[in-house]
Amino acid sequence: MCGGRPEKQENRFREEEMGGRRSKKIKLTQRQKRKIRIRKKIFGTAEKPRLCVYRSLKHTYAQLIDDDKGVVLAAASTRDNEVASKIGSVELEGLHGSAKSTKGVLAAAVVGQTIAEKGLAKGIERVVFDRNGYVYHGRVKAVGEGARKGGLKF
Repeated sequence: MCGGRPEKQENRFREEEMGGRRSKKIKLTQRQKRKIRIRKKIFGTAEKPRLCVYRSLKHTYAQLIDDDKGVVLAAASTRDNEVASKIGSVELEGLHGSAKSTKGVLAAAVVGQTIAEKGLAKGIERVVFDRNGYVYHGRVKAVGEGARKGGLKF
């Protein structure tokens, strides 16, 4: 048997049959595990909806969600024209970042303020903050602080 142990050869042949890919278990990322753990404890209602934050590499999103009905009550993101027009004109204390960028902490704070305005317009004053598995730091924290400044209570 040239080429090593027979078990290794069998594994190599099995991999070739699968197109060179190894079969792997589905592996959850650390953020997904935290998200599941948090969502077991957090639940939004019509009176006190869940303020869910999502951040991609370019944009920040926030939604007010009623989990009883499975309905989004209000939403805001840096992709909205309303938010994009506010980003360049806002000066916030203690927050650093580019005034024109949708990626930064300033843009996230504007998203927080906008979601607070939309929530207050619909009669929502109290929310449950869902950081969606992200660390409460940077853009996620800025959305929370912006929503507080906008008038929402956590």
